[in-house]
This record gives sequence, structure tokens and C-alpha cells, in this order.
Amino acid sequence: MPLLAQSVAELTASPGMRACLDWFRKERAWIQEEHLKLCRIPAPTFFEQKRADYIAERFRALGWEARIDRAGNVIATLPKLRETPAVAVTAHLDTVFAPRNPEDIRVSGDGRLLGPGVADNGAGLAALLALAAAWMAAPPLENPPAVPMLVANVGEEGEGNLSGMRYFCRQGSAQKLRGFLVLDGPNSDHITCHALASRRFEIAVTGPGGHSWRDFGAANPVHVLARAISLFSDQAAELNQPQSPRTTFNFGIFEGGSSINSIPAEARAKVDLRSEDADLIDRMSNLLSSVVERAVEIENSRCSGYLSSGVNGSSLRCTARMKEIGSRPGGALAADAPILECIRAADSYLGIRSRLDCSSTDANIPLSMGLQAVSIGTGGLGGGAHTSGEWFHPEGRDRGLQRVLLSLCLLLMSE
Repeated sequence: MPLLAQSVAELTASPGMRACLDWFRKERAWIQEEHLKLCRIPAPTFFEQKRADYIAERFRALGWEARIDRAGNVIATLPKLRETPAVAVTAHLDTVFAPRNPEDIRVSGDGRLLGPGVADNGAGLAALLALAAAWMAAPPLENPPAVPMLVANVGEEGEGNLSGMRYFCRQGSAQKLRGFLVLDGPNSDHITCHALASRRFEIAVTGPGGHSWRDFGAANPVHVLARAISLFSDQAAELNQPQSPRTTFNFGIFEGGSSINSIPAEARAKVDLRSEDADLIDRMSNLLSSVVERAVEIENSRCSGYLSSGVNGSSLRCTARMKEIGSRPGGALAADAPILECIRAADSYLGIRSRLDCSSTDANIPLSMGLQAVSIGTGGLGGGAHTSGEWFHPEGRDRGLQRVLLSLCLLLMSE
């Protein structure tokens, strides 16, 4: 750390670096306006193209070379330096919810941005544009041994399954990168260096359906799912650790049926399983499969009711199918990883107190491949992520962006 501290002092003493760091403070209004504009472009998972086109256009207008790859990721490089060794700075394009119209993204009287995706990940994307603009306005390094590569990637949220980062990392050039700085959300109080593994499943139950009165006794797919969730919640209690290794589950989607007086012919649920211990995820997956089978057995054992031959001559019984719809690999950085040391040195210089944490982000993919990667916030304050009440306040954003720049430059200069 002493050597890095000296490197930070030397970096910040140069006129170029001082000008670049100061750019974030002077251009607060510009950054906020770009943040507002990009968040008004809907980008739900799998439908990021319009926002990708906008980001690519802005990169080009700022003097970068930008292209969109086959996955839909926007990749920006400095002119004529595409083959130079690089550090990837990334932010995901997609959001959980999307604005229905531009007015859904608005500025409150206290200066906060309000609306879906303004923090997660409008903050990260605005940071990418700010970094691109600052670098060209006041280049912080002269002839660095490596250069930044800016990536706005698709498929981070929901069932995107980190598709954009998977595609990017599977290209041969990713192995040559010196590291990944993943910009995700605001706040600068954390360094995510432990990738939280997860598995996601869809459970589909089908049955004969029928009239709620006349066909009562036919197996009900909704009853099967409700019972399976109850059984799983009870039996998973011993696996659901509030401390280390923390393990969680969430049934995030439950749907089925068409009317109040019809027995559903189908019901579906989607569940997210996460743990700091990959073995616990496998145990929970096996438990989920067994309780679904048990719930089907219980419901089918109760089939009789007023019918003997089934609805329209079909079986009264239910069947269930469970399929995996997503899997995020785990991984972790070594305690002495150079990328961690660079961020800590930047934090020390800026007076930022941060902690190491475990989370599921785009950094999961490079970390699972043994590559250096962390996910950090980009400054400012935010809350309500993945809800309709999401918000972002730019207070302190300039210091968060200075943190990103300093960490990046230290990585670019490292061996």
C-alpha cells in the first residue's frame, strides 16, 4: 500500500490528472442531464437496443470509437488503440422496470431523480459517459501502458442471466484484460469482490381445469404450487442462514388461472436461490424438486370429488415440470489482488471508508473465470432499487467518479 499511496500522490500531482478529477465537479449539471436522458429510454431486459444505440452515439460524439457486438453490448475504445492492453469499465444497460413514458423519470424539488432504473443502473451508465467525457476533455495519463475499454452491456437483470457479460468474456480478448471495474448503482461504501452464486427455476404445474362447482375434486395446479412453496419454506428454514454462509430464496413470480370460478389448468412460479456456499444451493435445488413432487402427490391423492371419469374424460390429476432458467457462477478475489489494492489506495486518498462484500453482479462472470474483477458504486445516494419508488440523489457523485478514475488509472499503470 505505501507504494500505491506514492503512486496516487504522483498521479494527482500531474496537471492532466488534476484537471480530469476536477472535471467531475465542474460538470455536475452535464452529468445529471445525461443521467436523466438515458433513464428516459426504456431498457427492460432483452429490450435494451434503443438505449444501446443512444449510448453508442454519445460515445462517438465524445470522441471514442464505439461498436455494438452480437450480444447487444456497446464497446467503446480510444481511437486507434483498440489492440492496446486494457482495463474494462462496465455498466449494465437493462433495468428491472421500465418507464412507460419519459415523464415517469423526473426530478424532485430536492434534486433527486425519481423513477425506475435511475439508481440501478442509471448511475452506472451515467458514470460511463462521464468517464468518457472527462478522459477526452483532460486526458489524465500520457502514453499509459494500458487504456480503458468502456462497456455498456445487456442482460444483467432478471432472466438475462448475465448474458451480455458472458458473451463479452467468452471472446478471446477478455483474457488479455488487466481487470474489470463493474459500475453498478450509486454509493461508494462497498467493494464487491465475492461473487454470490445463484440458481433460478421455473415450476410449471398443469391439470384438467374445470368449473369450480361442477368439477370440484379435480387436482388444482395453484393448490399444488401453494403447497410446494409452503413445504419448501418450512423445510428450507435450516438452510436459510441469516449469517455466514448466508443463504436465501425468493418466489418472485406466481401466476395461474383465468377466472375466480374456474379451476386453473396451469400455474407457474419462478424462484431465485442464492447462497455464499455453492453446496447449499445444490441442496436447496434438490429440496425444491422433492417438495414439488410431494405437493403433486398430496394434491393428486385428494382427487375424487364429484367426478369419477375426469373433466371431459381426461385425468383429474396434475403433473409438474421444473426447469432451470438461470445460473450465476460464484467466485472470489484473493485478499491481496492488485485490483483491490488499487481501489483501497484510491479510497484512502479520497477519505472513503468502504467494506468488502458479497453480491450477484456482472462481476460474477470474470471472477468465475479467475479474472480480476470488482463491482463498485459510482457515488451519489440511492434507494428503492427494483421497486417503483427508486430514487437517486447526486450528492457526492463527483467523489465517487474520482474514485473510479483513480482506481482505473492505477490499474492501467500496474504490471
